[in-house]
Amino acid sequence: MSPREPMLEPESPTVAGRAAVAFIFVTVLLDMMAFGMVAPVLPKLVSEFVRQDATSATLIYTLFNTTFALLQFLFSPLVGALSDRFGRRPLILASNIGLGLNYALMAWAPNLGWLFLGRAISGVTGASYGTASAYIADTTPPEKRAGAFGILGAAFGVGFMIGPSLGGVLGEYFGPRAPFVVAAAFSLLNAVYGFFVLPESLPKALRSTMRLKKANPFGALVLLRRHPDLLALASTQFLSTLAQVSLPSTVVLYAMYRYHWTPLAIGPALTVVGISLAVVQVGVVGRFVKRFGNRITLVTGLAFGAAGLFIVGLAPSGPWFWLAAPVIAFWGLAGPAVQTMMTHHVESYEQGLLQGANASLTGIAELVGPAIFGFTFAFFLTPGHSPAAYGAPFVLAGTLLTATAAFAYFATRGEADDEAEEDAEGV
Repeated sequence: MSPREPMLEPESPTVAGRAAVAFIFVTVLLDMMAFGMVAPVLPKLVSEFVRQDATSATLIYTLFNTTFALLQFLFSPLVGALSDRFGRRPLILASNIGLGLNYALMAWAPNLGWLFLGRAISGVTGASYGTASAYIADTTPPEKRAGAFGILGAAFGVGFMIGPSLGGVLGEYFGPRAPFVVAAAFSLLNAVYGFFVLPESLPKALRSTMRLKKANPFGALVLLRRHPDLLALASTQFLSTLAQVSLPSTVVLYAMYRYHWTPLAIGPALTVVGISLAVVQVGVVGRFVKRFGNRITLVTGLAFGAAGLFIVGLAPSGPWFWLAAPVIAFWGLAGPAVQTMMTHHVESYEQGLLQGANASLTGIAELVGPAIFGFTFAFFLTPGHSPAAYGAPFVLAGTLLTATAAFAYFATRGEADDEAEEDAEGV
């Protein structure tokens, strides 16, 4: 199918049934729960293989995160293209089976090599969020898709809220491998359940041929070159995402070495951050944009994010660290605002390409971020540095975000907030 050819739309959306849509919700929920469960314990498991060497453990953990992000970046477009060619059902079920077997492998791993292999496989098999989104689009009328995607986003957020706490409890009382066992069971049981209740959502008549250019993660970025006005907004979003990567890539190790927290303490901290972000996304963003417009909302969100990162990086004790959670939560103002502003610069038939470009930028940030912040953290773990310096990655990210807020303020002076305010009611 040529990019200039109109995309075929079914006359009426495929009716998959409530059970099928519920399965997609549960799939995303369990995927994020599994991801969240292993977050507090994976650094500890890596550390057990590299005894008494904090710097080596940090470097290896950084390599794990970078590899995971690289494979997500490379395979997400491929998985999406395969689902366009062969249907959504086989890709979603294969992802569940692959994740289940992968977590079982990581639970069993007798050495770093096997653990690394499992982490790499999870980067491939976990690249299915786009396919789940496509399933929702296939089975939902256009006028109801926003609500359906909101539900999908809620599954994403709830899974991330529950996962870290559950993983922290399991890791504390049953060892760092226990969360992997539970995550494997969740994924495999979900695959069995989906085999019986999940129908195919994409009719054969609407499937496209498989072309490598559709699986190119850089392909969607061509849109930004064709629309120069998007460059400033896209750059702002990229830099914000890059700064955000500092948290998942180093915060668990930071809490372990700086405050001597166990997984039982780290899990609730991550959960509080997730809950705070959800509260802001659901209850604050729409009202704030309606009152102040997208431009001010964007800059305000970036400023709060920078302040929260500085608090994390400079916090002398655990209670100060907890103070960062509600501050960082207001960083959540920035994302919806910048995305809304970007949609004003493309035509309706280019919105899909725009989201592809955003996904590509996010992938690049998640690829390079772990290396930048992980190696920074490893450097300050070496002898001769005070524990107070362990927060350097977050100070670096806060500085980057401060510069991004200033850049966004001046680069978006021509944006019209009157249109943004109208769109805010649906955010």
